Amino acid sequence: MKLITWNVNGLRACMGKGFLDFVREEQPDAICLQETKMHECQAEVPLEGYHKYWNSAIKKGYSGTAIFTKKEPLSVEYHIRAEGHDTEGRAITLEFEDFYLVTEYVPNAQDGLARIDYRMAWEDAFRNYVCELDKHKPVVICGDLNVAHQEIDLKNPKSNRGNAGFSDQERGKFGELLDAGFTDSYRYLYPDATGVYTWWSYRFNARANNAGWRIDYFLVSDRIKDNIQDVIIHNQVFGSDHCPVTILLEGLK
Repeated sequence: MKLITWNVNGLRACMGKGFLDFVREEQPDAICLQETKMHECQAEVPLEGYHKYWNSAIKKGYSGTAIFTKKEPLSVEYHIRAEGHDTEGRAITLEFEDFYLVTEYVPNAQDGLARIDYRMAWEDAFRNYVCELDKHKPVVICGDLNVAHQEIDLKNPKSNRGNAGFSDQERGKFGELLDAGFTDSYRYLYPDATGVYTWWSYRFNARANNAGWRIDYFLVSDRIKDNIQDVIIHNQVFGSDHCPVTILLEGLK
């Protein structure tokens, strides 16, 4: 099974920068999107053979997630079963025969950690949610988790210590999620890989200089970590300030 996650930073803009060609070439079983910045009615996404599921923010042009899947799911959820976390379109869950697929766009803590309290509340609610799912079937979590977990996951860890995306609080919550029974698939396969990132600022020629962060992930329930065949970070694919990430899983349907 081939799954892809991509923060497209505006799907309508990304469609003008090769999104459709990429999906048609890769032919994933499902592609999970974050930061779609649109409602389904605002543009046609001409991908034949895919069922399309959208969770858009109430605020127009903001946040939003989507999953396009070849196989119709058994069920769909558009929330994380927690009051106060259902207005920004940040998660979708599809249930399949052998597993749950959850795409997530984690709230940014913002400059000066202005939104860190909400971020922490989201983290706790989301962890509780996926742990409940995990009691029934294995879970595959993917998306822009807005945190570089370890120093190896960003180019300049010292100068970014304490900033949004690399604060002790955010890194700690990511660790709590892993400790709750989930595996960072890329680090499981490539524990020592350096210079491999999924997001680059539009400023300071960051992408050209590969001054990036690895903040887009596939996490899997620990009990299916040996089903991981490969994780591919497509850092040569443009169209957004993030690049797509692919996971290849065997034995799931």
